[in-house]
Formats: sequence, C-alpha cells, structure tokens
Amino acid sequence: MTDRSSEDDQSKPSIARVYDYLLGGKDNYAVDREIGDFFIKDLPGSQAVAFANRGALVRAVAAMARDGISQFVDMGSGLPTADNVHQVAQRHRADARVVYVDHDPVVVAHSRALLTADDRTTAIRADLREPEELYHDPGLQELVDFDEPVGVVFSAVLHHLTDAERPAELARWWVDRVPSDSQVYISHFRSGGNEETRLLEQKLQSSFGRGQWRTDEEITGLFDGLELLEPGLVPCSLWRPDPAPDDDAAGNGVDRPALTVWEQLISCALARKP
Repeated sequence: MTDRSSEDDQSKPSIARVYDYLLGGKDNYAVDREIGDFFIKDLPGSQAVAFANRGALVRAVAAMARDGISQFVDMGSGLPTADNVHQVAQRHRADARVVYVDHDPVVVAHSRALLTADDRTTAIRADLREPEELYHDPGLQELVDFDEPVGVVFSAVLHHLTDAERPAELARWWVDRVPSDSQVYISHFRSGGNEETRLLEQKLQSSFGRGQWRTDEEITGLFDGLELLEPGLVPCSLWRPDPAPDDDAAGNGVDRPALTVWEQLISCALARKP
C-alpha cells in the first residue's frame, strides 16, 4: 500500500519510490531521494533493512512455488525490481500466475509496462484497506482461482497500517477466503527498543504520516488461523538463508557474521492454512 497523498504528485514522497531508491532503482524523484539519503547518510547501514526484506521475499516465493503454490497475490507490491515475484515463481513453476496490487498509480503503470507480454501476470490498482473491492476486481478474479491454494504476500506493507486500520483483521480477511494449503508470507518492522528503531520509525511517520512498528508477539498475531512454517518468525536475514559460498553439502562451513542492528529491525514468517 502507498499513501494516498502521493498520487500523481511528484512533490510528495512515495513509500514505493523511496524503497526503490534504497534498492538502487531509478524510478524515483528528488523528494524520494531526499528521504532515502537520510537513511543512507544519517543512519549508515540502514539500507540493510531493504535488502534483507527483498532477499527473504525472493526465498519465500521460491519456497511457496516449490510447495506447489501456482498463484500469488502480492499486496502492496511496490515498483518492479530485480527478481520480481512472478519471475521467481515462474522459475520454479512455469504455469505460475501473479497479481500485483498497489495503490500508487506510478507503481501500477510501471508494473503493467513490464508485464505486457505476460498473460499470466497483471497489476491492479487498489487500496488494501478495502479488501472486498479488491477481491471482486475482474483482474484478480480472472487470474486467481480461490478454490485452489493461493500464496498471499504482505511484504513490508502491514507496518504502514496503524492499529486503527486493523491490519490483523485485514490479514484474517484473506485467510478466510483462501482454501486449505494456501500460504501467507508477512514481513514487518519490529520494535527493537533501541535508538535505531526510534529514529527509523520517527522518520517514516514524519515523512508519510503513517507507520507503526510492532512487537514479535503482535507480528505473530497477524498469522491468526495459520500454522507457522519453519523457522517461524525470525529476522528476514535468517529466514531460510541461502548457503554461504564456503558451506559444503553436509551443511558445514564458515560461521555467518552476526546480524547488524538494522537487520534485526525487520522480521518475517511463512505460514500455511490448515
């Protein structure tokens, strides 16, 4: 989800465009780069949050596809970048279908341009806070069969909703509409009880007027009605990490470096509907 205030207005920052800038993308404006540069220059190392989140998303989509999921709904998808959800899914399942959902018109326009030659993927402009309207969107209904397992992705989006906007109820709304063996992936900023957490949260709230960090217990509560899959809720960098180059087939290898304080600020989990 992106903030309504940024629609078609290059003078106001966009969550999606700031994230794009932090990942090294070029689909952003000066107002977005100003915020991105705050993270890069004033909070050195904080870009690790964006990269850790993106890496875990790629691994989670691959895991869902390997588990037999062939249709995905990516909520608050953001701007296209390397290894998009449909690219990852289709590497493992050629028949995979993906619906990207975002409220930012720039995001949707770029996504549609990218997907012109792919009839198994589409982009929809919709507000996540209005799930009923999204559910009945013809583009979603055309590609997603809700009688078959669905992979629902909430990557770094629910922390942009306040408690008053009931993110747990929103997640549960979709859980109730997908069948057994569907899977739900959520990544979320977590309260760290430290200065880094406070500064990051303060900057996002002052820039976009929204955003709420949550405790591990609160994030786990977003998976109501689901069975958490291994390794449960962990920092994104620790969610089923790819083998280190020096690891051997038996799992032996060099010790991984300890997580930075920034990498500890975003966690994720994958869960299955029984």
